[in-house]
Amino acid sequence: MRSHKELSFSVKIIEALELLDVSGKTMDLIKQIMADEEIQAIQEYANTVSIVRLGYNDHGPVHMHCAALNAVIMLNLLKEAGIKTSLEKEGAGDFEDSLLGVFFGAMLHDLGMSVSRQDHEMLSAALAQPIMDRLLAAGFSDSVRKKVMIRSLALEGIIGHMGNRHVNSLEAGIVLVADGCDMTKGRARIPLSLSPNPRAGSIHQFSANSIEKVRLIKGQENPIRIEVLMSSELGLFQVEEILLGKISASTVKPYIELYAQVQGKEPSRYL
Repeated sequence: MRSHKELSFSVKIIEALELLDVSGKTMDLIKQIMADEEIQAIQEYANTVSIVRLGYNDHGPVHMHCAALNAVIMLNLLKEAGIKTSLEKEGAGDFEDSLLGVFFGAMLHDLGMSVSRQDHEMLSAALAQPIMDRLLAAGFSDSVRKKVMIRSLALEGIIGHMGNRHVNSLEAGIVLVADGCDMTKGRARIPLSLSPNPRAGSIHQFSANSIEKVRLIKGQENPIRIEVLMSSELGLFQVEEILLGKISASTVKPYIELYAQVQGKEPSRYL
């Protein structure tokens, strides 16, 4: 059964897509992705491996829906600013092709956590490809070229989402940052309840637990403004060691303003 938070993200995703005037085959396919039983099952098991077996943060359906929502919001802000996607610039495809590549990438980027943390991005790509082939064959049976293009974009976003492999397209860079922006305390709630005492590596949970909210809004100087609101300085670990690194490795970096603010203090600008 899908959780309340997952369903809430699904609603927000549809609302964000409606702002982009997305409809027809593209909207139908995105709804199919969010409702697909195989995707749901792998995401849920990935979360079991991540939280229960390994003691990591949430890497399941809620996280992947949040990353997808972040990605759609960023695409919207870039489009409003007149920034074209890589497919649009190259004349290879249109905005909705880019949207589907980004959405697949965001929704499937952590499937490999169902197998192992090590090289999970490559495992995610292997698990995602047949799923994408199945869904794209149903949605775009009339265009092999479109299916190949969307799948390739998504795979670039998946294998590049950790920031340790170079990405070339704007679309893949969006997946990278969208993933990094999901770092609020909700991701750490369950692992901290299971293991409340500090241990090696638990800085990720304790730091994320200090992040109250991450906002993606229109910037003043650049199209995208990311605001990280924290209850304590402990959250700066997430900003400086995780999010900033992902943004720096992303093709979207030139379009981003990054601010972090501890409650009661002035915000600090990183980018």
